[in-house]
Amino acid sequence: MAAVTIDSLLQNPTLLFRPKAKVLLKPPRSLDCSRNRKLPLSRGSCLCSFNPRRTIHVVRASSSETALIGNFDISSSDDILYKDIFPVKRIEKVEGKFFIRLDRSKDQHDWQLTVGCSLPGKWILHWGVSYLGDSGSEWDQPPKGMRPPGSIPIKDYAIETPLKKLSEGDIFHEVKIDFNPISEIAAIHFVLKDEETGAWYQHRGMDFKVPLVDYLEDDGNIVGAKRGFGVWSGAVTGQYRIMSQVAYFLVIYRIPSEPTLGDVGALQQFSNVLLKSEASHADSQNNSIESKDSKNKNRCLEGFYEEQSIVKEVSVGNLVSVAVRKSPETGKVIVCLETDIPGDVVVHWGVCRDDAKIWEIPAAPYPPETTVFKNKALRTLLQPKATGNRSGALFTLDEEHFGFLFVLKLDDNTWLKFKEDDFYVPLLGISSVPGQYGQSDSTSEEISSKSYTDGIINEIRNLVSGLSSEKSQKTKKKEVQESILQEIEQLAAEAYSIFRSSITTVPEEVVSETETTKPAVKISSGTGTGFEILCQGFNWESHKSGRWYMELKEKASEISSLGFTVIWLPPPTESVSPEGYMPKDLYNLNSRYGTIDELKELVKSLHEVGMKVLGDVVLNHRCAHFKNQNGVWNIFGGRLNWDDRAVVADDPHFQVLMFSLILKALAIQGTFEGRGNKSSGDNFHAAPNIDHSQEFVRKDLKEWLGWLREEIGYDGWRLDFVRGFWGGYVKDYLEASGPYFAVGEYWDSLSYTYGEMDHNQDSHRQRIVDWINATNGTAGAFDVTTKGILHSALERCEYWRLSDQKGKPPGVVGWWPSRAVTFIENHDTGSTQGHWRFPGGKEMQGYAYILTHPGTPAVFYDHIFSHHRSEIASLISVRNRNGIHCRSLELYMVG
Repeated sequence: MAAVTIDSLLQNPTLLFRPKAKVLLKPPRSLDCSRNRKLPLSRGSCLCSFNPRRTIHVVRASSSETALIGNFDISSSDDILYKDIFPVKRIEKVEGKFFIRLDRSKDQHDWQLTVGCSLPGKWILHWGVSYLGDSGSEWDQPPKGMRPPGSIPIKDYAIETPLKKLSEGDIFHEVKIDFNPISEIAAIHFVLKDEETGAWYQHRGMDFKVPLVDYLEDDGNIVGAKRGFGVWSGAVTGQYRIMSQVAYFLVIYRIPSEPTLGDVGALQQFSNVLLKSEASHADSQNNSIESKDSKNKNRCLEGFYEEQSIVKEVSVGNLVSVAVRKSPETGKVIVCLETDIPGDVVVHWGVCRDDAKIWEIPAAPYPPETTVFKNKALRTLLQPKATGNRSGALFTLDEEHFGFLFVLKLDDNTWLKFKEDDFYVPLLGISSVPGQYGQSDSTSEEISSKSYTDGIINEIRNLVSGLSSEKSQKTKKKEVQESILQEIEQLAAEAYSIFRSSITTVPEEVVSETETTKPAVKISSGTGTGFEILCQGFNWESHKSGRWYMELKEKASEISSLGFTVIWLPPPTESVSPEGYMPKDLYNLNSRYGTIDELKELVKSLHEVGMKVLGDVVLNHRCAHFKNQNGVWNIFGGRLNWDDRAVVADDPHFQVLMFSLILKALAIQGTFEGRGNKSSGDNFHAAPNIDHSQEFVRKDLKEWLGWLREEIGYDGWRLDFVRGFWGGYVKDYLEASGPYFAVGEYWDSLSYTYGEMDHNQDSHRQRIVDWINATNGTAGAFDVTTKGILHSALERCEYWRLSDQKGKPPGVVGWWPSRAVTFIENHDTGSTQGHWRFPGGKEMQGYAYILTHPGTPAVFYDHIFSHHRSEIASLISVRNRNGIHCRSLELYMVG
């Protein structure tokens, strides 16, 4: 076989994209800082239809094939039939150090806490203090004199201070906090935050706690205890203090393990100084201790230096280049593949015979270092190139093959793909065909309005199916039927107007736009007016001030002026948890956010500035007041004094399903008689799950919702954890309470393969749409699918994720836009919980998406009152000026 010359495809590669590194913070194994946070992994996976864990067989390369590895001039367009450059991303781990140091400040009077990190990033210290006599785990803000320059107060309970390098050559970013040890402060609390990613670094899932007194209870999050050097503790001997200070001297001044005579002399001088200071310090301590406050007599402040390892995962962009040519001597097709990915890279490859892309093994010859995998594919280890940090291989194939398929294997757990699919290179019928990235970026095509009208037609079908069902005909009120019919007529008129506008006609006379009559706005609980913009009016920490309602009242005009039409308030009821999501007595509205009277004042103020108010109602579960005769917490008090019939029978924590079923089957009257039925959804494990199939439960809840509407003035509902019970019950509650707007929280996991999000999320959004359908469209739902897809699309620049297989938005907003409430963050995903934090630095890109698309957008409180405020206001203004509403026609740029 004749040798073919192939130049490096990556000799001077031009990046067709500029990937921004995604930085993820991960703890070492010894620390659990992943609590309350989901960290997405950028692990590739093989999407071939076989399991990549089988025995492989070595195939020797032919001598003629080995001779093919050379250089082939891709600049010659006569030889190249096809070429392409595929951008790929992989994860590199970067290790660093995180340290905490407590010692005396330079003036020797005050003390200093230093926190530092050696890894690059925008590090923020989120911190606060607790005082002598405080109980619980809540923080307070430190005195102003204690706050380093650049500190920003966070509400009234914390401070955020950026870590900085003190000089250009420093390795560590650090922050120093000076404080007077003779004060009322008992401890300093903090967590470390990487603002680039929004990742939080905690201590065993809690905040770091540096005690400044010796009697604090250790909750498992104390650092520095029993470590370091003592400076003035009566609990240790002077000899021990000297030894520990010498140890600190060794750490700070880096004395080598085999010191020189100069080092020994320095240590002797240092020891003499310590002996003298020890004697003088003992005298001064005896003279001063009597004058200290009794609380400070228990203060035992010891310095320490603690260092821990941390790991970041950084997303790195690489290129995979492919060129195809035909050998004039043999008539065979030659595929050249190269990459700049470092290390051993294995190409898992095969060929296909048609568009079905079924993998097959081609006939020999094969490149060197090739093995057969499961008789369905081949694996080739790419060989290093003579020049540059690249590796590659040549593949010789018969003309009959339709395409060349491959994925890249970096190790047993890491596979690289292209847009979540196999890399594909066409072979049959190519003739100077440019690759996927050879097309002009300026080309675009007009999107037909047919896809939009199809969406309207589907929405009409959903409404009609709900209206015509036998069950709904029997139970639905006449007014509700008429309401749905009016909405169908409006949708049909909208679809017809789009159809007419697509027909080219020559009008006999020009009709002014002002003469067109605008249809009246139709309000339904699933959509409001269709022009709503929702503000979440709290975060996870809002309860801590104890007067949140009054704080929000002061901002009512400000929030309204930004363009928000609806505000979602926190749960109002008495609750076991201070945040309100573990309700107890539903009619007791004195909560950690304020009193019932303050809540009424707030709602009134919001109404005066033209805003509608949503109450956060928890209908799925309720905390009991008493135990039943078997010691189970499922007996309720207050105005709704339910017994254990109100709890579902299959609640694993608050019922005994097995015994209940056995006794019922045996028709035994007694202990378990009358318990609830099986749950109609998923169980919430922290509190008794309510059985909504019980008529008395539904009656009481409908009365309660009506009371909230009349007594407080709520206009609608945010429904918590609706996965826990059937959407048909929600429909019943909404028809009884008649809300202006209602939205449910249906949150479950998206689809992933080998840790990487799948492109197709139809099954995920289908579950949300099914719940909306169960409510008969009387409620919308938070578009969790869109949030998840935006995560991957923005943090990894994978914008191809923003279209589904039909070119529509890939979330609920692509299927049922009028019922999709889009969002990027809330009190669970962000705030101090950070269960699923939006990519740091990408927030405004996320808001640009949801505020210019159909659906009802929701904006998180923390983002409104931050440096994003003016940009959010501008986007809301753009949305309003252009009349974008929940089912607006979407505009796409294709290229």
